Amino acid sequence: MNPPDHLYGIAAEFHGSDALLDAARRARAHGYSRMDAFTPFPIDGLAGILGRKKSRVPFFVLAAGIGGGLGGYFMEWYAMAIDYPLNIGGRPLNSWPMFVPITFELTILSGAIAALVALLALNRLPEPYHPVFNIPGFHRATTDRFFLCIEATDPKFNREATRHFLETLHPQEISEVLE
Repeated sequence: MNPPDHLYGIAAEFHGSDALLDAARRARAHGYSRMDAFTPFPIDGLAGILGRKKSRVPFFVLAAGIGGGLGGYFMEWYAMAIDYPLNIGGRPLNSWPMFVPITFELTILSGAIAALVALLALNRLPEPYHPVFNIPGFHRATTDRFFLCIEATDPKFNREATRHFLETLHPQEISEVLE
């Protein structure tokens, strides 16, 4: 006797971006809220239809940039005014104009590193396995196919009703996605 399958969701495959966009709109209007789309290129407006929130990456970049700039300035100030003060030509020990290049560079470097780390962390990458990888022909999602997957965790999800709804969207193929 086979153990019961654990259903991740039901996916529909479409030929074009317009068909996918229309399907996502209709699914949202029908009450589905937990769904995802897989496309070979970005589609304008799709993230909003799927209910994606604004990214938090810019906050992390700003915070790291400010921290990197302040850290770079403090590092130079400490080295020049406290740790190893050299009075050259009567110039002040805390001469901020000479600290600008390093401060600027550490601001940019810290922001760039934070952007990379936040992007990977918030998107849960790398993700070597996802249940949708089991869909027949899913490898074409990177070239010329468009997939809409309604997840089983959706409050409105019902196996038969969701499959019937997806059939009304006239997809090329409908597949059950098992975990």
